[in-house]
Amino acid sequence: MRMLAVWVVVLAGLGQAVWASPEFWRHEWPRTDFETTSVENWVEILSGGPPKDGIPALDDPVFLSVAEEERIEGTEPVIAVEIAGAEPRAYPLRYLTWHEIVNDSVGGVPVAVTFCPLCNSALTFDRRVGGRVLSFGVSGKLRHSDMVMYDRETQSWWQQALGEAIVGELTGMRLDQVPSWMESFAEFRARNPQGLVMDEPGYPRDYGRNPYVGYDSSKRPFLYSGDPPPHGVPALMRVVRVGDRAWPMDRLAREGEIREAGVTISWRPGQASALDTGRIAEGRDVGSVRVRDAQGRDVPHDVMFAFAFHAFWPQGKWMLGR
Repeated sequence: MRMLAVWVVVLAGLGQAVWASPEFWRHEWPRTDFETTSVENWVEILSGGPPKDGIPALDDPVFLSVAEEERIEGTEPVIAVEIAGAEPRAYPLRYLTWHEIVNDSVGGVPVAVTFCPLCNSALTFDRRVGGRVLSFGVSGKLRHSDMVMYDRETQSWWQQALGEAIVGELTGMRLDQVPSWMESFAEFRARNPQGLVMDEPGYPRDYGRNPYVGYDSSKRPFLYSGDPPPHGVPALMRVVRVGDRAWPMDRLAREGEIREAGVTISWRPGQASALDTGRIAEGRDVGSVRVRDAQGRDVPHDVMFAFAFHAFWPQGKWMLGR
């Protein structure tokens, strides 16, 4: 079974997932204030296999001009970050699949560019919170299959999908989301011929390979025991989340453009799935999405799996159309 390879890679030979509890985790996290938390049910938090920093976040990445980049295929997905006063930057998923967080600074804004493969959630956050600049690492924990990040300054735990601290000193604090979007490298390059693309990190990884072969075609998410999405929406259908609303990707692909709830969501083909075939560049076409407001400004959003939207926004509104 090809999904077996997914579990072997994710668990990294560490065996079955371990149920979390404050008592169990204190030895690994001696500086984390477990008495301060918004988590009501600790069994929601599991070990995904790798330990703290077993998936190494990146700091101060190096960039190339798009004209210099020759390794990345045009269909490969990147996270585009465009901030006034700085050259647009592309963060390839071929690297973020293996590192999940990049701590960077763009146009004077300290940002964390994040990607949770198990939820297909790609979010960029402003790292400034309460008058200080935080830096983030990968905790190795999952909640509803979504990455739990941590900040190195207070060792607080943060839910990636929410951008909110859920355990520790900073519990209840939220990160401001910076508009960013996933698109093909070819699309980024055509729009930004003077843009920059993150260079290959200096780690021994098979960059360009997808360790989660067939994941977005599976029936059930990994380490998720919550309810399935309503309305018959498949658990691993991609949805575009804006606030507490979700638009299914099949509707977007069918209609091309949707104007609802104060936003315009456009879809175009050309971006390969990072969670399909063994080589990311060969993944099936899942298309690219942009979300803009009435003034044409980019709107913070996420393209995540339906089960994750339902888990974190159980009362959210499903924009199913007619």
